[in-house]
Amino acid sequence: MKGLVFAIEEMSVHDGPGLRTTVFLKGCPLRCQWCHNPEGWHMRPQRVRNPNGCLGCGACETECADHCSACGKCLSRCPKGLLRISGVWWEPEDLAKRILQNGPLLQNGGVTVSGGEALMQPEFLTALLDELSPLHRAIETCGYAAEANWRNVLSRLELVYFDVKLADPEKHRQYTGVDNEPILRNLEVLKECGVPFVVRIPTIQGVNDDAENMRATCRLLQGAKALQGVELLPYNTCAGAKYALVGLAYNRAFRQPDSATLETARQIFLDCGIHATIR
Repeated sequence: MKGLVFAIEEMSVHDGPGLRTTVFLKGCPLRCQWCHNPEGWHMRPQRVRNPNGCLGCGACETECADHCSACGKCLSRCPKGLLRISGVWWEPEDLAKRILQNGPLLQNGGVTVSGGEALMQPEFLTALLDELSPLHRAIETCGYAAEANWRNVLSRLELVYFDVKLADPEKHRQYTGVDNEPILRNLEVLKECGVPFVVRIPTIQGVNDDAENMRATCRLLQGAKALQGVELLPYNTCAGAKYALVGLAYNRAFRQPDSATLETARQIFLDCGIHATIR
């Protein structure tokens, strides 16, 4: 079985303890309006074109005038080298060998699988994690998955980064396109299983930075003995940068909460006995 990977980031220090390799799998069931990685949405290879410096010569369209199958034939035709294919199919054994080439450097760190949404490819994910068992293994996930697949993956992890974007179901559906019921169900599974985890909240002004949402999230986390803390991630102001690369427009004007709002949110978690940081 193969998995579709759109990036491999080596020497990462932001996706878990120590020095790590982070693997980004393609495919995501959510469409968060603030998403900064639209090339991770679809479970297929895509042609990515950097519009900066494009001459408009049309050479890239001569191979597939009516459609693009991401075959890659057009890449060499661009005189500026602005084209690439996002999404490479890997066998889990081959990807593990690639990662383990840096094994000595990762001994005090490990590997993190992200996305897109890594749980969109559960069979490949579990096979890859099995191959990487000598290392510390972590996942970054929105938690939207079948419970059976989630439990299967959890048994192979040493750490989980779990997104809780919005506690309210209606607002979650409005801003991400899906109900949060499967996410909250899998959060309960995570709380019960004993695997250490960190909750991450991408924090956007006027969307989920209000005290009501933070208190509701506190309630969701009560009783989680393996919870290491909450990370408040202020909205990435560069979120729209990649949309033009995949032929999409980014029309939203989201903003970061101000420092006072972020500190209020952090204090809400501290008052509930939950360690919280602002990233």
